[in-house]
Amino acid sequence: MIDPSYALDVPRGFDDADEDTCVHPIARKLFLGTDNSTPFVRAQEWIAAHPVRVADLSWDHLHGEAQPYCLSLYFTFETDDEDDS
Repeated sequence: MIDPSYALDVPRGFDDADEDTCVHPIARKLFLGTDNSTPFVRAQEWIAAHPVRVADLSWDHLHGEAQPYCLSLYFTFETDDEDDS
């Protein structure tokens, strides 16, 4: 069972996959670091500990921040019924 604190709120019956916009429920998590390798290490550790499917990544440098290196991880949660297929 998925931990409810990790669930995405999506209206019942929501499925826009056939539309031109192809909207799908997706989450984003940021991993910050003081050097360019730390966000990747943190992301790898987090992914290993959670049942998620990575959809995309983006990389940014946040000027003027204490931890300027930013890895954005876009993901969906894997459910038990997806594991059976």
